[in-house]
Amino acid sequence: MKSSLLLCVALAISSGLLFVAGYPRDPEDKEYVLVNNKCQCVTVTTKFVPSKENPKEEILERNIRILVPLQARENISDPTSPLRTKFVYRMTELCRKCDPVEIELGGEIYQAQQSSYCNKPETCYTYDRDKCYTTTFPFLYHGEIKEVPAVLTPASCYAD
Repeated sequence: MKSSLLLCVALAISSGLLFVAGYPRDPEDKEYVLVNNKCQCVTVTTKFVPSKENPKEEILERNIRILVPLQARENISDPTSPLRTKFVYRMTELCRKCDPVEIELGGEIYQAQQSSYCNKPETCYTYDRDKCYTTTFPFLYHGEIKEVPAVLTPASCYAD
């Protein structure tokens, strides 16, 4: 498996714990990035730190960084939609990894998906710069109103 592959290994909902594997931000760093969701502006990192009660023990510290876009729209592809006032973040959805992977069980190779939320569309609070977003807008031409397509993220829609 690739070392940069974010795996949501197990989700212990009943105890509220989340065990995941990630990749280090920097090879020298002991802090691992578990989630870097550009669509919802969330970064989750984790690292082991000395316990305040017992300095000989290490505890797992998790940092969740959320950037809230102030001018986000309910529909990011529609500049006329109302401003978004509700932002919802679920770790199970942030950790979803929908690309199938091959795993070996009992000498046989199987294709497995790492998330059960892959059929749901992802809610984006800002543009993912790797995706192409378009919209249409009314354009008055010779007294006639036409719906004209417009690109909202030109850098990701057109090849260099």
